[in-house]
Amino acid sequence: MARLLNAAKLCAVLLAATFFLTVVASPSYAETGRVRLKVTSVGFIVGVGGGSGTLTFRGKTYPLRISGVSAGTIGASGMDLVGTASNLRTAADIAGTYSAASAGVAVAGGGKAATLQNPNGVVLTLTGTQVGFQANLSVSGVTISLQ
Repeated sequence: MARLLNAAKLCAVLLAATFFLTVVASPSYAETGRVRLKVTSVGFIVGVGGGSGTLTFRGKTYPLRISGVSAGTIGASGMDLVGTASNLRTAADIAGTYSAASAGVAVAGGGKAATLQNPNGVVLTLTGTQVGFQANLSVSGVTISLQ
């Protein structure tokens, strides 16, 4: 009888430990939001750009501010970009400096695609159109902040 009682206690402890480890060790799952950005840039050798946008996440829309600098830029252009922001745990995770190496030319309207990542692990996957003329061979730093 004592062995049966000890076996029952051991099973209860193992079951409780398994439940505890499953709940505590489970990662909080990141979610994906929708992003819309409107960016303008101008430059000769060194370019500057800025713009605004929105993040739609968990049913709320958050205004965004975009700023950035790129090297090796010639021309002026405007871009309308839409896409996703993945690996978000909160809306504040979107804030930060995104970087990506890029090379491209757009004349009077061309398609653009970009994948950028910030130090929080948020990945922006964007597509859209560019209007104007701009040629660049650059590594750009784009900073996004919540307004």
